[in-house]
Amino acid sequence: MHRSSSRLFPLIAFLAAFAGAALTGVAHGEPVKVRYQQGSAHGFVEVTTLTGSRIAVGDLTQRAQGNVVTSRLTLHFFDGSLDDETTIYSQRGTFRLISDHHVQHGPSFPESLDVTIDAVNGQLTSTDAAGRSHRTHIDMPPDVSNGMPSTLLMNVLPETPETKIAVVVPTSPPRIVHLSMKNSGEGEFTMGGIARKATDYVVHVELGGVAGVVAPLIGKEPHDYHVWILTGEAPAFIRMEGALYVGGPIWRIDQISAVFPK
Repeated sequence: MHRSSSRLFPLIAFLAAFAGAALTGVAHGEPVKVRYQQGSAHGFVEVTTLTGSRIAVGDLTQRAQGNVVTSRLTLHFFDGSLDDETTIYSQRGTFRLISDHHVQHGPSFPESLDVTIDAVNGQLTSTDAAGRSHRTHIDMPPDVSNGMPSTLLMNVLPETPETKIAVVVPTSPPRIVHLSMKNSGEGEFTMGGIARKATDYVVHVELGGVAGVVAPLIGKEPHDYHVWILTGEAPAFIRMEGALYVGGPIWRIDQISAVFPK
């Protein structure tokens, strides 16, 4: 399912530490052009530490109905934790987020998360531990892309110097921050024993205003993410490295194949 492994990037909760700072002064990006239409697929992934210990496995399902795609990534951790994100977007000319629902809970995460972003109506809904819903309106730019960076990177030409997108951070009040995605070269990997190369994209969180100045000084500047994309006629997601929550460890997400008993 390498052709359609499109949305593999849980990325909103890790910026909550900057709720009190001004996130301003970053220019808006533009919606990414659709070069490769996304289709229906079902794939399987694993989460490992940087030392190779497997800590979770999961499913990536994707369903296309006309120009609307629904993609869901569900990660089941061996300690009982869950990371579950469903993203709905349109792919008519450019990619546009419709909604994103992200849930995290369990021992692997210091805080539970249940947030829904309605990009059409500019509304963020969070659900607390008692089941109470809290709704907030936020003006969302056309390039807001929660749950979509891997999809977008498969549609960016490798020679593009930089691609910027916006994401909504569910702080109180909600804020918009921007991601800068750049090609940092190629990395080698093997598939069935055959050597291949993937483009290594560095995804950097741009914190403008006070937050951008203070974060490096207090040691809370978010680590860069790395996303490896196999480019060509049918681009494919290969690997992601990054933290899934504020101050969390760097984990890897890779695709896996079925193994039958001998």
